[in-house]
Amino acid sequence: MSELLLIDDDVELCELLSTWLTQEGFSIRAAHDGAQARAALGSRAPDAVVLDVMLPDGSGLELLKSLRSDHPDLPVLMLSARGEPLDRILGLELGADDYLAKPCDPRELTARLRAVLRRSHPAQPSAQLELGDLALNLSRGVVTIGTEEISLTLSESRILEALLRQPGEPLDKQALAQLALGRKLTLYDRSLDMHVSNLRKKLGGHPDGRPRILALRGRGYFYAP
Repeated sequence: MSELLLIDDDVELCELLSTWLTQEGFSIRAAHDGAQARAALGSRAPDAVVLDVMLPDGSGLELLKSLRSDHPDLPVLMLSARGEPLDRILGLELGADDYLAKPCDPRELTARLRAVLRRSHPAQPSAQLELGDLALNLSRGVVTIGTEEISLTLSESRILEALLRQPGEPLDKQALAQLALGRKLTLYDRSLDMHVSNLRKKLGGHPDGRPRILALRGRGYFYAP
């Protein structure tokens, strides 16, 4: 049974989501502010986190930033009642794996959580992809370039894995989203582009200055060997 940590100051919403998600087979813990969330994360790491953007004692985005530093491979789904594009962009830039506007359909939340948890199942310990000076450890979600180790979020690791499996060949955005995010992109959905942008920043370019990940208009992304 997967354990979720719900971080939201709306106690009634937490109770409703807890009831629904428990019926769907999840184990639930809840925190209603940043301090409670940090204490809960410190006592035992959950399998995934559902985090509200707005918290009474600070921004959920700030909590996400520190959470990513302490738990880089922990799946995080963000919620926001404001539904502002800036919230979505900032959340994805800071490493959220997915994002839903409130009020959300509990069935969609369940589907998104199951998708992100499926992607978080560890690969075999020896599973590693190598190309040139880059090596991706699939079980740890860590990429090594030369002697430098770089921690990736779950979504970033899945995107890089998919691109490395067919270097030089463009991968359609919808196909890549299905592989990396566990779902199809909706209209105006920039989630995949934001994850790729973050991944590009972390990886940098090849030693000769060439970019590692390129976009082909209308065809998707590919890793340039």
